[in-house]
This record gives sequence, C-alpha cells and structure tokens, in this order.
Amino acid sequence: MTTPQTPVADAATASVHTLELPPLAEGEPGAARLLDGVASNPLHNIKTQLQVCIGDIHLTVGELMSAREHQVLVLDRLLSQPVDVMLEGQVVARGELVAVDDQFAVRVTELPLPLKP
Repeated sequence: MTTPQTPVADAATASVHTLELPPLAEGEPGAARLLDGVASNPLHNIKTQLQVCIGDIHLTVGELMSAREHQVLVLDRLLSQPVDVMLEGQVVARGELVAVDDQFAVRVTELPLPLKP
C-alpha cells in the first residue's frame, strides 16, 4: 500500500525556481482578458447559489406522511414580514416577495452588512 504524497514541500529541502514570463502585448490572445481583470477583484466572478426562505413549519414525520394533496401548511411568517435571502445557510439580505412576469422575485429591502462593490 502506498501513502499519498502531500503537495506541500518542506521549506528547507524544497527547490524553488522563479519563472520569468514575457509580458503580454495588447494584441495577443488572452491579453485583453488578463488586463481587464487587473482592476477588478477576481472574487466578483465566482458564481454561487442563493436561496430564499419564506418561512418554516414544525411538524412530526407522521404529520408529514399523512399530508394530502391540497392540504395547506401554514408557515411561521406573516405576509408583511420580509423573506430571508440565504447563502450557505446564512442570511445575507432580506426582502419582499414580488412577481416579475410569471416568476417569483425578491426586492431587497435590508442588507445586514454593507456590501462593497
């Protein structure tokens, strides 16, 4: 059985070589994309998925298993209360549920932490 090698080298025994790369000219492919990204934060291009929580309900598994079609499950949130916009289980904003054409949407009304551009 072989043991996996770690990608981290010991600083005392590692052989480090500096690579010299020629500068990109503006006419080269990829140069414009690279130069455009210098001014912006690369984190701004990371995609994520937001979820909107409109409320909760507490019930037993037995109550859930006996649910029927057209049964109404009443949530713990009033119509006038904002919905939570969540990222990885954490509330990052709040807003009101609205309709845009035939889709649900959220109008952001609260940002708990100021977001920097």
